[in-house]
Amino acid sequence: MTRERAPLRLAEADPQGAEALALLAEAAAEARALYPELHDPAAPPPTNGPTPPRGCYLLAWRDGRAVGMGAHRPLDAQTTEIRRLFVTRAARGAGVAQGLLAHLQAHAAAAGFTRLVLETGCRQLPAMRLYERCGFVRIAAFGAYADDPTSVCYGKTLAPPTRPGV
Repeated sequence: MTRERAPLRLAEADPQGAEALALLAEAAAEARALYPELHDPAAPPPTNGPTPPRGCYLLAWRDGRAVGMGAHRPLDAQTTEIRRLFVTRAARGAGVAQGLLAHLQAHAAAAGFTRLVLETGCRQLPAMRLYERCGFVRIAAFGAYADDPTSVCYGKTLAPPTRPGV
């Protein structure tokens, strides 16, 4: 007998809350394993700052457990960066990342952004395939990623939100 999968629930959350920080610690451990040459083992664990105006921090929940996270943070009046997109290993392959990404895109468009950018690592092939399937195209490395040879950056132009009757 196959157990039916519980529905996914996406909710805005406090990026400094316990669930968000636990997911961030899991994501950081995975990044350290993928890119050991970039991480000092003695470095303190990463943390999240508060959600900025017009930004968004999401958690994905299934069966009462936080199984994914994602955020967007404004870079300027028109551009926001997708950050912290992560799904636990146990929840991968079930559409969690795509759901988070779609919600973040909709939130960004509703907040008036016209461009999304993001960075991932060159060894994160499933993430790269996801972004390309979702309409992102490779762009030149930007900001802090410009001199990082492991960074792969993507961008996407957002359509303005549609209004009924228009």
